[in-house]
Amino acid sequence: MSEHTHEHHDHDQGVHVHAPRSGVIGLLLDAVAHLFGLHQHDHVRAFDSVLESSARGIWALKISLLALMATAIFQVIIVAMSGSVALLADTIHNFSDALTAIPLWMAFALNRRKPNRRYTYGYGRAEDLAGVIIVLMIFGSALVVFYESIQKILRPQPLSNLEWVAFAAIIGFVGNEAVAVFRLRVGREIGSAALVADGLHARVDGITSLGVLLGVIGVWVGMPWADPVMGFVIGFAILIIVRDAAREMWHRLMDATDPEIVHRVEHTASHVPGVQSIHDVRARWVGHRLSTEVHIEVDCDLTLAQSHHIAEEVRHALFHELPALNNVLVHLDPCGHDQDDHHAITAHHSSG
Repeated sequence: MSEHTHEHHDHDQGVHVHAPRSGVIGLLLDAVAHLFGLHQHDHVRAFDSVLESSARGIWALKISLLALMATAIFQVIIVAMSGSVALLADTIHNFSDALTAIPLWMAFALNRRKPNRRYTYGYGRAEDLAGVIIVLMIFGSALVVFYESIQKILRPQPLSNLEWVAFAAIIGFVGNEAVAVFRLRVGREIGSAALVADGLHARVDGITSLGVLLGVIGVWVGMPWADPVMGFVIGFAILIIVRDAAREMWHRLMDATDPEIVHRVEHTASHVPGVQSIHDVRARWVGHRLSTEVHIEVDCDLTLAQSHHIAEEVRHALFHELPALNNVLVHLDPCGHDQDDHHAITAHHSSG
């Protein structure tokens, strides 16, 4: 009872997926919706294998890496022309965001390897470790931003080419928000907390670019301190993202999962004919794939073949209910109407 190989059909139950909008207007609408939290559904799209979902994650990283590098390089040129510390902070964060794609790319590639006798559960946990690296890189970028802002206050320098700084800030927002929408969409489709964290990283870059724009406006109207102050604002905004992303990665590393998933496992399994009761449901994410264990009670008078058939029906129903599910372990418990204690031999080993 290991990896799921049953083909997913178009009528997957319990799956809610927003159809991606096409074109520039659609992308901008998605960006606005995500920016203000209008799309909060985290349902995972059905993928037939770890290979397919990992390949989609790598594809998303390739596209977003190119977009972020182009944005950052453009901003570097404007920083050299203007001396804006706020734009420098935003540019540093853009480069760090682009570079976070590298460990995540490596993790997705590693995850495509098959389990072996040493890594019997596969390499999915590498993706979660990459997520930790991403959180640390985001935190490091915040420290750099604070340092540069302090230096700007201690050694103030006039800004020049304010129009280009403003233009670079707008480009930074558009580029980063587009990448954020893209990464978040794919990350939620394949259930990757690390890719979602990377998407949040891109989102805060977009927001901080708007902060740069406000700093430019402040300097324009005669407030030269506005630029380094916005650098500090950007730094604190980055720390907020660090907090949220770190919490999510902590949940993954500690095998925490949404209680709704446990409820769906219980509800689905309980409606399979022949299942009398359910207990000891467990679920955890390994990378962007889900594993679950469930104990079901069946009639103790059934044959082994009949009981096994019920267990397979439970697994089949769960694979359709949870598209990200990669592994289901069903433990069969005979009912107690024969008055036998079927767990007596191991009762003293139980941890409760």
